[in-house]
This record gives sequence, structure tokens and C-alpha cells, in this order.
Amino acid sequence: MLGNLFPLNSDKPFTDQEKVGHNRYHPEIPPVATVKPGDSFRVDSREWFDGAIKNDDSADDILNAPMNKVHGLTGPFRIEGAEPGDLLIVDILDVGPIPQEEGPLAGQGWGYTGIFAKSNGGSFLVEQFPDAYKAVWDFHGPWATSRHIPEVKFEGLIHPGIMATAPSPELLARWNKREGDLIATDPNRVPPLALPPEPDEAVLGGISQDDWDRVASEAARTAPPRENGGNQDIKNLTKGSRVFYPVFVDGANFSIGDLHFSQGDGEITFCGGIEMGGYIELHVDLIKGGMETYGVAENAIFMPGRQDPHFSEWISFSGTSVTLDGEQRYLDSHLSYQRAILHAIEYLSKFGYSKEQAYLLLGAAPIEGRLSSVVDIPNSCSTVYIPTAIFDFDVRPSANGPHQIDPGMGAPKAADPTYG
Repeated sequence: MLGNLFPLNSDKPFTDQEKVGHNRYHPEIPPVATVKPGDSFRVDSREWFDGAIKNDDSADDILNAPMNKVHGLTGPFRIEGAEPGDLLIVDILDVGPIPQEEGPLAGQGWGYTGIFAKSNGGSFLVEQFPDAYKAVWDFHGPWATSRHIPEVKFEGLIHPGIMATAPSPELLARWNKREGDLIATDPNRVPPLALPPEPDEAVLGGISQDDWDRVASEAARTAPPRENGGNQDIKNLTKGSRVFYPVFVDGANFSIGDLHFSQGDGEITFCGGIEMGGYIELHVDLIKGGMETYGVAENAIFMPGRQDPHFSEWISFSGTSVTLDGEQRYLDSHLSYQRAILHAIEYLSKFGYSKEQAYLLLGAAPIEGRLSSVVDIPNSCSTVYIPTAIFDFDVRPSANGPHQIDPGMGAPKAADPTYG
């Protein structure tokens, strides 16, 4: 083990650290360190808003979250000998919250989940939930509980939301062209269809001042997943996972960030995982020429770890590709998953949860989302599975009727409900 190659001081902002990471993708961002195939090393990671979200009972910080700052990524790391066309092997050896610290930063004994306002990112169910809400979760070893969502407790499925290699100049240009073309179809949409390069709040590591303006105007936002991996938010990329990333530039220039204590499939509230800072230990290796050998021209393949909590009983909800207004859509799996989630929210509200509490819970807890049928025209069928063990009560339907929880203070809502 090489030790911590990217230490973070919790008392300093992300940009004032010993080594400065980045929050945009560009092939010219220089590596902060070099490792060799076969090396193992540890790095620290800052939560995606660098401390802007507080451990309190207000959602105003979610409403006003500084979207241009995300994501603060650790790296990039040059892998000695890596060349375009190789596959980079990344093993997750360990991952967790900021060790032995309690304090004001997410990861210091707590994390948060947010429903984002329509005017500031939105969410999977943005039309039904256009306003900003927040839930704070306290960590108790492997467990999470929340004063904002009572009578639930579950083990964390800790994972990085982002792991990525750097794009080549050609790949970066393709991203900017296709996403720019999409934005042009509805440039004033709220929330936007995509995020163009944005120099404001850009963090570009060791880019020189002479090149800063040009690189900032070209560098891609880290919000979506792309061919290099990126913000895939795959909850199963936890301890014990092995991931194979395509290499597009010499050295691969691998980065990591956006740690989550837990998350449900889809990260449906946008800030749907339990966001936190922390650490991650990695082992890297190379398969020379692996992209051609294994047909991995784009997007990573992975072998999920086996360290996740195991549940034996589930309560599940289905949805089909019919809108709330009764309009039939053709095999729209995105819509059918929305409908499944809405059915689960409606069900949980019968136990005394507000619909916002239920939505936040489904974003944070280790729910499973599945495409159950995608061939039976015209209706796609999607399902969401909720482990029954996360509840302190029997959540199953019965002749006795639903248990009534005490909702407590509820999930904080932003003071300004205006969403544009």
C-alpha cells in the first residue's frame, strides 16, 4: 500500500488543499500523482458540494446548492504505461466515511439526501416534487438513521458515485457537440436538458493560467455518465468490486469522487444517495489492448462486490408506461419506473409518512429497481423492490391496516418554494 496519495484537510476548502483535484473533465488536466500497474493506494474524497450542505433542519441550502461547483474529484492519477486502447482495472479494496471525525462536513458522522428544486437540477419526479427538501442521516457504524424520516434504519451500501478516466480531445469534442445539439432543441427548458461547459466555479487542478480560460471553456461537466464511466451512481460498486475502464489518453488519468453511504437504484431524488466525504482504497492494473480484445470500445464493465447487506424479504411495486393523465406511451421504461416509484410513495404515505419523506427514503435506502418487461407492446413494466427489514414496523399489507408512524419534524422544505 503506497499510503494516502490525496489527503484532504477537513478544515480547508477543496481548492485550498495540499493537492487540488478537479470538477471538470479535460485531457489536459495534469495528474496529481503517478502509480504503477499492481499498486494499491488510498485517497480522500470530498462530498460533491464541498461543505455547502449543513447538518440542520432547513432545506434552504439544497434550494441554493452551488451546482457549478460539482463534483470535486480526487485526482487525476496517471497509470504508468497506460495507453489509449488499454483497459484499466480498478479494484475497490475499502471505502468509508471520514474516519474518526465528527464535525460540520458530510462524512463526519453524518450525510444527507436532497430533493432538488426544479430550478436547480430537479429530480426523477420533478413534476410531482418541484420544491427542495432535505433529510440528514446519522451514521452508527454500518447503520443510518434520520431524525427527518423516523422508524427506519438500514446498513449502508457505501460506494463512489464517480470513477472515470480522462477523455481524449476527440471524445471531449463529441460530448460537447452532441450535448450542445440536445440543449439547442429546447434551450430554455427548466431543468435544462444538459449542462454545457461552464467556466464559473471550474476547478482544473494544475492547469496553467495561460491555458485556464481555453480549458475551462472546453471542459465537460461531471454531471452525467459517459463513455469514460463518470457519474454512473451504481450502488453496487462497493468494497470488493472490480471495474474495467477504457483508456483514452496516455496514462489513463483516473479520477474518483462523489461518495455515498447508501443509495437506491436510480438515485431518484437527484441528490438521492446519502452524500458524504470519506476515503477509498484502490488497486490498479492494466490489460494492454483490452478495449479491442474484449470489445469494450466505450463504457466500463464491472464485477460488483459481495460486501453489501443481504435482505431476504421485499415489498415490491410495479409501474407501466402510461402517464398520470392516462396517455399511452410505447415501451417507455423511464416512465414505467417513475410510475412504480410513485406507487411506492403512495403506499408509504398510508403509514403516516409525507410523500416527500417517502421519496427521500427511496432515494437513500438500498432499494432495487428492475426492468421487468420491455417487450410486451405497448407497456414497459418496471418494478421497485424495498427491503422490509429497513422498517421498525411491519410494512406489509394486513387486515389490521397500516401502522401509523410519528412523522416527527418531517423533512425540511426550503423556505422559498419558487421554482421557476
